Amino acid sequence: MSDLAKEKAARLLKKRGSVSSLGSHDVRAKETRDKTKDSISTVSYIDEPGHHDDNPRPAVQMENTFQLAPYRRFPVLTVNDILKDVLASYLQEEKYEAELCRQMTKTISEVIKARVKDLMVPRYKIIVLISIGQLSDQNMRIGSRCLWDASNDTFSSHTFKNSSLFAVANVYAVYFE
Repeated sequence: MSDLAKEKAARLLKKRGSVSSLGSHDVRAKETRDKTKDSISTVSYIDEPGHHDDNPRPAVQMENTFQLAPYRRFPVLTVNDILKDVLASYLQEEKYEAELCRQMTKTISEVIKARVKDLMVPRYKIIVLISIGQLSDQNMRIGSRCLWDASNDTFSSHTFKNSSLFAVANVYAVYFE
């Protein structure tokens, strides 16, 4: 490494306030240039002594709650009413079009999820699944599988039909310990 590059590195490190072994190593490298290869080692400290923040943050100590059951159960009947209301308001007058229904599933799922989260039921993870299909002479089966705690986890489901489409909305509420 050239002397110019070493000097530039030393100035840069001094500006940053880093502690460097560049100065002492530089002297030794000049003395023993013929005997060893040039190398630079640098040590930097994020929190140097004497350079602390003016307002140190107080340490927040969190403790486990060891809460294994919910204080408040998930309101299945209220969520059923939300599902009925949202599906009817968004799909009552709609005709089945594949592209429109693709966007409607995203919109409806976000609206339902927001309204369920507005109920402020603590420690439940909310999963919303919407399926919209064309109403004609066919059958459709929808299934889902997951790891389930029957005492705390629950779901709500509603089916909607109009003249050209059907929709199935499922909300899963999984208790998060």
